[in-house]
Amino acid sequence: MVKLIPGKKGSGKTKLLVSAIHAAAGSSNGNVVAIQVGKSLNENITHSVRLINIEDYAISNYETLYGFFAGILASDYDCTHVFTDGLLKIAGKDYDKAGEFFGKLSQISSDCAELVFTISADENDLPESVKKYFAK
Repeated sequence: MVKLIPGKKGSGKTKLLVSAIHAAAGSSNGNVVAIQVGKSLNENITHSVRLINIEDYAISNYETLYGFFAGILASDYDCTHVFTDGLLKIAGKDYDKAGEFFGKLSQISSDCAELVFTISADENDLPESVKKYFAK
């Protein structure tokens, strides 16, 4: 299941994400992964969560990011949650490609993981292909 936390810069998306990461780490019977740009989450996340600095993997667009996620999900059947902070910083600001990306991820994650993303954008600027993934 794909969930999206949208909002402008400074609106509290990362705080919501960190809370969700801690809740998942406390309740999951499997592995929890957090993907970040740089090391912004290092001090806020419990040691039981696998932190990944996406800058270490030369990811620069939605196609390579999809392959990265497919690899995580294919290699770890015990992965219950993958949290990603700063989607647009990682893969670019093409909202239509983001919608396609979420659609492809939904197909491979339906039975194995909850995928949560923050996206720094005004909700009104996003197309319906992205809005349908807003976290409720």
